[in-house]
Amino acid sequence: MKIVLAYSGGLDTSIIIPWLKENYIGCEVICMAANVGQDSELELVEFAKNENSELENSGLEERALKSGADKFYMEDIQEEFVNDFIFPILRMSAKYEGYLLGTAIARPVIAKRLVEIAKRENADAVCHGCTGKGNDQVRFELAIKALAPELQIISPWRIWDIKSREQAIEYAEARKLPLNVTRENNYSKDMNLWHLSHEGLDLENLQNEPLYNKKGFLELGVSPENAPDFPAYVTIGFEKGIPKTLNSEKLNGVDLIKKLNLIGGENGIGLLDTVENRLVGIKSRGVYETPGGTVLYEALEHLEHLCLDKQTYHYKLDVANKFAALAYNGEWFTPIREALSAFIDEAHKTVSGKVKLKLYKGNVILAGAESPYSLYSESLASFTTGELYDHKDAEGFINLFGLPLKVRALLLKGKK
Repeated sequence: MKIVLAYSGGLDTSIIIPWLKENYIGCEVICMAANVGQDSELELVEFAKNENSELENSGLEERALKSGADKFYMEDIQEEFVNDFIFPILRMSAKYEGYLLGTAIARPVIAKRLVEIAKRENADAVCHGCTGKGNDQVRFELAIKALAPELQIISPWRIWDIKSREQAIEYAEARKLPLNVTRENNYSKDMNLWHLSHEGLDLENLQNEPLYNKKGFLELGVSPENAPDFPAYVTIGFEKGIPKTLNSEKLNGVDLIKKLNLIGGENGIGLLDTVENRLVGIKSRGVYETPGGTVLYEALEHLEHLCLDKQTYHYKLDVANKFAALAYNGEWFTPIREALSAFIDEAHKTVSGKVKLKLYKGNVILAGAESPYSLYSESLASFTTGELYDHKDAEGFINLFGLPLKVRALLLKGKK
């Protein structure tokens, strides 16, 4: 039996390798690690120190092989992640209960590449390390079912007897496996190009304020208190709703987001502490760092105010929540998601221009915007009467617009 494992090098996927070997006798385990922007986590991983191994640093491939894997793939899918997954949610202004979908939107692109590797290897099954209480199991498996319904899906957390992260650590230590967590500090974190999430430990008590100013807690930026006492300005250029330039420098999507993460993070932008409704029915608390994404969402919204007509913009607002729910729930490879993406492709044909923003201690403030497709007319908006607007026309408009109200009021008056 040949199994392709979605491998991150973290605790859960590290212990899955020997577990598969022990429970699927004779199986070949192929690990696939996907780079979606978590470069620092991929370059160096820390080995656990136990009585038979010294503390050392090793690459992710070596770590997988030392854990028992037969083969390893390192897949850089950052460009696909940005162009085909991040930019669609950005253009739709999709937020799930305020959350910018950092973890959710990475799962379908990873699952897509997992399926591609499985087909290349003629594998019988794919495996993931998602827990049985979280959203990610749904996201991975819906994508796999949509792209390769013939593949068997193995989900160890729904099968084995391990019930906690502490037991998982014990399992790894008993088999002398490498670890990058300790019992004292094992926040559940997920990092990619778009964001970093924090869950667990003291955050599970809602009365605890996140330790934003504790060294090492925030990784993509600083708290607003520790941000500079002077603002930073950024100008973002868009073409058809897609960011193309930063401060007049043309950049690909990956590099643009990385630079905005640095600038936004330095100014305390993009922190979110929220209790969200998981797909599986559980409320969970998460602290999210999304500095570059927060800046892009704000910039694009201001540009849309100029370039979209009233009905198109309002309809987009109506369906943005639906689009966010589809992404959050793992329903990416569905006809309705594709149809909504086609809508935004059409709506954004004229959403091009530049937006200038001021970043100051966690705040994103509009500092100017321009577009060759702007529907804003200074002469129309001015209190000075222009040629295109006659104040007298308003009387007839109000009479017709208010006619249903007047008819109903007359009817009610006649019944008294």
